[in-house]
Amino acid sequence: MRPRGAAIGGDPRPPIGPCRRAKGGQKGYDAGKKITGRKRHVPTDTDGRPLAVRVHGADVQDRDGGRLPLKGSRQRDPFVTRVFADGGCAGRLVQGATGKTDITLEMLRRGAPAKGFEAVPRRWVVERTFPWIFKNCRLARDCEQPTAVAETLITIAASATLLRRWT
Repeated sequence: MRPRGAAIGGDPRPPIGPCRRAKGGQKGYDAGKKITGRKRHVPTDTDGRPLAVRVHGADVQDRDGGRLPLKGSRQRDPFVTRVFADGGCAGRLVQGATGKTDITLEMLRRGAPAKGFEAVPRRWVVERTFPWIFKNCRLARDCEQPTAVAETLITIAASATLLRRWT
């Protein structure tokens, strides 16, 4: 059986090209970081495995978006007792989300201004997870219109990374 494209006289190979960026969907502009698009909040455990994934427009502030993964975290992950959060997530909303559970929130902030690069303690655990996840070509660009699809693909990419590390 001949491929359809060859029967018409066209090229039988499937088209290959970069993914098209999704038009529409939940996007926004973050004036502080000067980005347009989406933000991803991915709390991880100490091994770099994502515990929850939330994708939303960039117009949601970090302190508001940091609350989203903490919702329902006690039922989903009962072993989590302590959460390290970036200093940008500070606020009443995050404090309130941890106040309803047994989770202890520790804010990671930079010390006194130093010359050159200074790593924030424990933050590197999350920061190393993003390159692992975004090795997946589909996640390197924002191709998905619904945020639920982007969240699922991040979970799948993290699972594939975990499987590669185990074998």
